[in-house]
Amino acid sequence: MKMVLSNIWITLLLVVGLSFDVVAEKNISSRSESRSDAPIVKIDNFNFSPVVLNIPAGTKVTWINQDDVPHTIVSTDKQIVSPALDTDDHFSFQFKVPGTYDYYCSVHPHMTGKVIVK
Repeated sequence: MKMVLSNIWITLLLVVGLSFDVVAEKNISSRSESRSDAPIVKIDNFNFSPVVLNIPAGTKVTWINQDDVPHTIVSTDKQIVSPALDTDDHFSFQFKVPGTYDYYCSVHPHMTGKVIVK
């Protein structure tokens, strides 16, 4: 009886453990797939990279702060205004209308970038 219960516990632990591995792997690949579809602008060393981004209308762009200090994304026409982004925070905006969108960091105005939507 003791051996049977022991085998049941081992089987249960293996099943639960494998379930967590499958869920974790699925979440990781979902994150990778969603990030590879959308352009990313990295914020690092007080710069936006790429500085100029050309995209088709309807594209969602994500900015990721990889600096040790907060930054913002604010378009010169104020259509885009992000909250302050701490390290590893991100902000996304979908560009639906063609045009040129100049933006800057309101905390560090010398940091500038541009999105050109065609």
